[in-house]
Amino acid sequence: MSDKPVIAQRTPCTLEVGPGTIYWCRCGRSKTQPFCDGSHTGTEFSPMEVHFEEKKRVSLCGCKHTKKPPFCDGSHSKI
Repeated sequence: MSDKPVIAQRTPCTLEVGPGTIYWCRCGRSKTQPFCDGSHTGTEFSPMEVHFEEKKRVSLCGCKHTKKPPFCDGSHSKI
């Protein structure tokens, strides 16, 4: 398998999270984007554990090319 993530979508996933822990998909293969469903098995990818102390609205990267994971930094507009 490729060492580059699959582009899951070219827009951010804006949603409410927390309080608690999420596992952000880094590989782009998950069917439950932006969350990990184990589809990375057999690749070099693993999910990113992210903890939120309180409920908040965030924009998580959907293209998997952000320089500020797991948050969208606009990279989707350049790929």
